[in-house]
Amino acid sequence: MRVLIVEDDVELAAALDDALRHEGYRTSVATTGTDALVRLGQDPVDIVLLDRDLPVLSGDAVVELIVAHRIPVKVLMLTAASGVNDRVEGLDLGADDYLTKPFAYPELLARIRALRRRADASTPTVLTHGDLTLDTGRRLAQRGQTVLRLTPKEYGVLEVLLAADGGFVTVGELLDEIWGGSADVQDNVVKTAVYLLRKKLGPPDLIVSEPRNGYRIP
Repeated sequence: MRVLIVEDDVELAAALDDALRHEGYRTSVATTGTDALVRLGQDPVDIVLLDRDLPVLSGDAVVELIVAHRIPVKVLMLTAASGVNDRVEGLDLGADDYLTKPFAYPELLARIRALRRRADASTPTVLTHGDLTLDTGRRLAQRGQTVLRLTPKEYGVLEVLLAADGGFVTVGELLDEIWGGSADVQDNVVKTAVYLLRKKLGPPDLIVSEPRNGYRIP
């Protein structure tokens, strides 16, 4: 799960970045609205944590542009403005949720998880890449005319990689998505699952791996 943090308070942005990475999210940081829009145009993002009170290009303007350009992300607006009218206005602009500062970190995580569930619910039921098809409704994977016999974990890895739409998925994200973020599960379990999945997918190899970024199907 990829989270873009848009916050001009450098210390708060760094704290959110560290905390979310610790939870297994893949994060990036933008300190201006303009930088946020550039990043949204370059990299796949699932959730945007958007400071409403950005200088120059405000959070309101950013969310309006996200809606206007139909960028497929969920937006959690963060602001010190706590009035009912402020919250209603932010949601009417197109934000998916609204959290006032200062906020409790557990509540922020809960709201991110809720947005993540909404994003998952909107994922297409059939994912395709070339001759590879994954029917998530029937939990059926097929490459060409061959039905792939995958274990639940291998199926989970394939589903997450295809849903990332070409973006990298880190080992931490795979652990969180498929193994529930259990502290008892080591990184090599993910590597083994990817290795076995590669064998079952057959040539040519579809999965690209990079030590720092994780895995993707480009």
